[in-house]
Amino acid sequence: MKEFDLIKTYFAKQLVKRKDVALGVGDDCAILSAPENKQIAITTDTLVAGTHFPEDTPARAIGHKAVAVSLSDLASMGAEPLWISLAISLPRVEQSWIEEFCEGLFELCEYYNVQLVGGDTTQGPLTITTTAQGSVNKDKFLTRSGASRGDWLYVTGNVGGAALALEQHYGRLTLSQEDKEAVFERLNHPSPRVLAGQIIKDYASAAIDISDGVLADLTHICNASSVGANIVLDDMPMHAAISHYLPQDKAYSLALNGGDDYELLFAVSESNKVAAETALSNANIPFSCIGQTNASGKITTTMNNKPVAIDIQGYQHFASNE
Repeated sequence: MKEFDLIKTYFAKQLVKRKDVALGVGDDCAILSAPENKQIAITTDTLVAGTHFPEDTPARAIGHKAVAVSLSDLASMGAEPLWISLAISLPRVEQSWIEEFCEGLFELCEYYNVQLVGGDTTQGPLTITTTAQGSVNKDKFLTRSGASRGDWLYVTGNVGGAALALEQHYGRLTLSQEDKEAVFERLNHPSPRVLAGQIIKDYASAAIDISDGVLADLTHICNASSVGANIVLDDMPMHAAISHYLPQDKAYSLALNGGDDYELLFAVSESNKVAAETALSNANIPFSCIGQTNASGKITTTMNNKPVAIDIQGYQHFASNE
């Protein structure tokens, strides 16, 4: 099957047909109508086989994750997702693989009413690049740079499950079948916190999605906002399975440094604390207050009010080359 047949057969048959898409898949460019009195948020993510997902990951999961990681970025800015484009490099055309990939891709797009509007297909090592566009109210969006000293730090959901799945995948741990299925679901089918992003945009001072690990991504907020922070390990919402397989120090290290959670990490001022918690609770979104920003200029961790040293080891591309 050649390139244009591939596009027509698989990628041009999405069920979502948004009214703001004047021209979608099949031309040199997509033609889109920007929402009135809104600004457009744009994010691009690349997933490489063997780097961002194990090479034996099911095609449906790869399609799901390709959308989820970009929608998670939009969520962290408080943006409503609208459109997505896809550039995919395939070593060969395997029709059953592509069908499953598209099922995962389109399932999440349909859930969030996101339309695939274009992209590119090439032959080469398996690589998927998505560009997602969303809308925000004019001059009202979340960034990493808005936190102030004394803001409270929160995370949605729990963290460390995807990292535990990778420990199993690479043979460093052996999990029970039940736990294995649970953590691989977290790794392969992350749920972007789009609704949470829509809620916290009215209350949070800064936000980021957790892709490289809590400590690494908190570092981005602290650096951009010129603040320090302390995390209270007693309040950290680790995935329930982690403590079954690791001693306490290694469990917290995995939970804080493991990536691929795609939860939201955000800061809220004292004056907005109650309102933010009430809004999230009313929407049945799980969240935990894990600490507070400060003037120290560094990140610390404590347990039972005593300092605990945990190194920041979040994932960085090219770090192994230095």
